[in-house]
Amino acid sequence: MTHHRLKRIDNMGIVVQDMDRVIAFFEEVGMILEGRAHIEGEWAGRVTGLTSQSVEIAMMKSPDGNSRIELSHYISPPVIADHRNAPVNALGYLRLMFTVTDLDEMVDRLVNHGGELVGEIVQYENSYRLCYMRGVENILIGLAEELQGE
Repeated sequence: MTHHRLKRIDNMGIVVQDMDRVIAFFEEVGMILEGRAHIEGEWAGRVTGLTSQSVEIAMMKSPDGNSRIELSHYISPPVIADHRNAPVNALGYLRLMFTVTDLDEMVDRLVNHGGELVGEIVQYENSYRLCYMRGVENILIGLAEELQGE
């Protein structure tokens, strides 16, 4: 019997309000804009269950090309719920974790770009330093700096 297995996680999707600001924020993190497109029509609505929809999407990839974020801005139907201010322990809440080379430098840059530390920068044993930040539109991200071999 053949066991079919998962090939990879393709991308993580985030619904946003201001596409340009969110793209600029993730570019500051180090993601690369791969492309933007406008998707509409009945076929797309069949996937999402929203019947007819009009949405702008932007695909961003990590420098190594292995990870992607798909940003979606819904033009129609209108957005009906907003979870961006939910606390980090809210059920179903999503956050993205990024590994960076210089945590302090990244935090400074993101603060200058509208980011805000959620708690504080913490060191876990001798393995890594990490923090949570809220970026533009209150999107929650984590940042980690590996300390091994330093």
